Amino acid sequence: MLDLRRLVILREVAVRGTLAAAAQALSYSPSAVSQQLTQLEREAGVPLLRKVGRGVRLTPQALVLVEAAEALLDTVERTEAALAASLTEVRGTVRVAVFQSAALALMPAALRRAADEHPQVRVEMVQREPAQALHDTWARDFDLVVAEQYPAHAAPWLPGLDRRDLVTDPLRLALPPVGVTRERVRDLADAARVPWVMEPRGTASRHFAEETCRAAGFEPDVRYETADLQAQIRLVESGNAVAILPGLVWRERTTTCRLVPLPGDPHRTVFTSRRDAAAGAPAVEAFRAVLEAVAAG
Repeated sequence: MLDLRRLVILREVAVRGTLAAAAQALSYSPSAVSQQLTQLEREAGVPLLRKVGRGVRLTPQALVLVEAAEALLDTVERTEAALAASLTEVRGTVRVAVFQSAALALMPAALRRAADEHPQVRVEMVQREPAQALHDTWARDFDLVVAEQYPAHAAPWLPGLDRRDLVTDPLRLALPPVGVTRERVRDLADAARVPWVMEPRGTASRHFAEETCRAAGFEPDVRYETADLQAQIRLVESGNAVAILPGLVWRERTTTCRLVPLPGDPHRTVFTSRRDAAAGAPAVEAFRAVLEAVAAG
């Protein structure tokens, strides 16, 4: 008979990509993971891994077992959700992955409201970039993710994850206050002459900002790079740079920046996702509803 624990280890290798990453996710040593997979091969009677360079590749038979492991884990998760729903009070732990501007603008009020409305629910929050957070939620590291989608830059769609829009967020050009710089910058065209601050390459926001500048006929002079939007705001307010920033960062915050509409009035979409297998889990659904109420407010 196949051992469920070993099937889960095999699935982790498929999800994480390497034995070392799977071992880290499971808090095992790489040698322990290798030993468990060797034993699983004996139980299955077929090879499960092939060496490719310094890594490994799963055989077709291993992928059959990975699919079975996913189905079994979904069944366990649905059973846990049903058990929790049978109780008279909402309780449990909700692990949430969230990106920075949502963490600043939405989470403080959501955590306060959740504590008042559902005192038996423990919420644990980790900041992650949206694409990684979606993957990690699909991989079962988190129960709920708050992610974003920029215009013309689709967020990843992963099997078994749902999606519910939370809020649409205007994207505007943030300029320094009048008189702080010698350059007279009034709009996107003028911004071709001054330094920019943007998020790191590979992020949806960086791609959107660069494409917006190129559509306006120039390549931005990106002198400063940071994923910290509060640092971006300070660079703009102090006259060192311009930036494209989402409206969510201005919730409960005043600024001396001048906020100028962009051509076409672009918006990003902020949304939540959770695994389909967690549908009906009271704690997850309760905190998701709290987030939606806070976003609507």
